[in-house]
Amino acid sequence: MVTVENPSKNLRFQAVVLRGHLRLLLAGMRHSTLSGTRILAAAAALTGKQYKRGQYTAALDDIQRFIAERA
Repeated sequence: MVTVENPSKNLRFQAVVLRGHLRLLLAGMRHSTLSGTRILAAAAALTGKQYKRGQYTAALDDIQRFIAERA
């Protein structure tokens, strides 16, 4: 796991890391200590939208839009 110092300045980096993790979740790979719920909560914090359990595709689409807007 990566700890981001000064997260308010590194939102794009956080989004890129979340995008990778969401892709792994969609492929069926699970992290041993980081649940899908926590990943969706982190995505919700960045995008401002709420996600229910299993809404990885919607979160991934919103994260990709978030990254594109800040490119």
